[in-house]
Amino acid sequence: MGSAKKPDRKPIYIYVIIVAVVMLLLNAVIIPAFKSRNISEVDYSTFLEMVSEKQISAAEIQTDYIYFADSSEPARYYKTADVGDPDLVQELKNSGAKFTKVINKTSPLETLIFGWVLPLVVFYLIGMYISRKLISRMGDSFGGGNPMLSFGKSNAKVYVPSTTSIKFHDVAGEEEAKQLLQELVYYLHEPQKYADIGAECPKGALLVGPPGTGKTLLAKAVAGEANVPFFSIAGSEFVEMFVGMGASKVRDLFKEAEKNAPCIVFIDEIDTIGKKRDGGAISTNDEREQTLNQLLTEMDGFDGSKGVIILAATNRPDVLDPALLRPGRFDRRIPVELPDLQGRIDILKVHAKKVKLADNVNFEPIAKTAAGASGAELANIVNEAALRAVREGRRFVTQEDLQESIEVVIAGYQKKTRVLSEKEKLVVAYHEIGHALVAAKQSNSAPVQKITIIPRTSGALGYTLQVDEGDKYLLSKEEILEKIATFTGGRCAEELIFHSITTGASNDIEQATKLARAMVTRYGMDPEFGMIALETQTNMYLGGDSSLACAPETARKIDDIVVALVKQQHDKAYQILKDNEIKLHELAKYLYEHETITGDEFMQILDNPVTQI
Repeated sequence: MGSAKKPDRKPIYIYVIIVAVVMLLLNAVIIPAFKSRNISEVDYSTFLEMVSEKQISAAEIQTDYIYFADSSEPARYYKTADVGDPDLVQELKNSGAKFTKVINKTSPLETLIFGWVLPLVVFYLIGMYISRKLISRMGDSFGGGNPMLSFGKSNAKVYVPSTTSIKFHDVAGEEEAKQLLQELVYYLHEPQKYADIGAECPKGALLVGPPGTGKTLLAKAVAGEANVPFFSIAGSEFVEMFVGMGASKVRDLFKEAEKNAPCIVFIDEIDTIGKKRDGGAISTNDEREQTLNQLLTEMDGFDGSKGVIILAATNRPDVLDPALLRPGRFDRRIPVELPDLQGRIDILKVHAKKVKLADNVNFEPIAKTAAGASGAELANIVNEAALRAVREGRRFVTQEDLQESIEVVIAGYQKKTRVLSEKEKLVVAYHEIGHALVAAKQSNSAPVQKITIIPRTSGALGYTLQVDEGDKYLLSKEEILEKIATFTGGRCAEELIFHSITTGASNDIEQATKLARAMVTRYGMDPEFGMIALETQTNMYLGGDSSLACAPETARKIDDIVVALVKQQHDKAYQILKDNEIKLHELAKYLYEHETITGDEFMQILDNPVTQI
């Protein structure tokens, strides 16, 4: 508590010093100078002569001096020393002068108290009041409390155990991660069992995975299951402008955790402070490295038997410092990956508990269509479906709402204000049917689910939706080549029907090139290079940035092979459309008229006998 008063002392001392100086000036210089400005001093004999000649209009007898005014000059004042004349009062009466006698009975103690001590106390209280008001206002501006006192204090949010806390049953689609974290819960419940056998529970666990997969939710679920306090802080909150403040926050966080043990400390986005330290002599970020060093020291120093477990989350595990990942610190690396088909169904069911559903809603086709979606995206799909139901005036969510919400998340809302010309609409129809027809005529392509030429807010003028029957974790060379052919199908349809090409295939070209290059540089599917890694990939959970790791001559060869691969599949797709040109016209006409067709409608027209257009 003593340290909390230190910031108040300095302003108070300043006020005291200022008051003392002012009072000294008043007593020593200003007041005497003011009093002596129009007062002339005369000797006592002159004063007596003026009294006898009745020249004094008024007089004031004080302890040391007699102050009087000349009747001939009312604005002029005099003073003379009081010699203690016993006849003076009678002489003043005889002269007719008005006079008063002031007897100074004030003791030196009273002068000290009322002249010095009391004013100082008053100013002290005023200064303290003003100082507290300023601190209070600054504290409100900085989020509460004195900002100067917040330096070095951790900003961790503390969630205390309660009956409404998050449990494992609130987290769906991550069964493996929950099983790995369950042991931490057992440890927090009964740490003595582990101590009796001599086992040490991991001090820390690192949750890694793409954004939106529920890493923070899992950490809260561990605390909820264990019924212990949960300290949550983001890695960026350790980063401060002043060197050493981040390290101080780490110390304070671990001190608070030990006071509240057993508990869980969760550091989100730990890559902010846990990046690999450079090996150069000059550090590029002293503050970040000091914070990391302090974190490493604290994790080594605190007693794990007290029941303090450190959880951290990141989607960039490749940039973390090796010292952070060694045994004794973050002992366990728990992957929190994108959910599989059953996981997506379970996640949709969890979020659907919050909304009213129609009786015939089936989550399986929704989960199949949303392949590759994270838990956060699935939650957004359910919410978008509920919003659509409200817009349509319904009191519950239907299957159609859920299906449309997937398209909203994937491609954006329907852009009803964008009206295509008749020719552009026809070109888009042939383009999308070109994709669907090439896919349908290949054996390894996913079935077509939906085709539409209604523009979307993402910028797409139309799209073809393909849905696999189940999750695929491996792609064969043949499947990749067929995907490339399907991507080129839209451009091929434009060439075949209109003998011209448009800008509508820009995204198709990007995707086809990306797949063809990955075949050569990452998957070792080219006979000339074989199983040689020609490309390095980083940030696998954030889109996978890649860079070539080869000589310029080799990069030129890779470009030639990629061009040849895409051209080969382009020619294949062109031939498929040419062989099925009548069906291409029939399907494009139907799509042009209806704007949106389902996969069943597409396959029915395709399987019907050929009719002349």
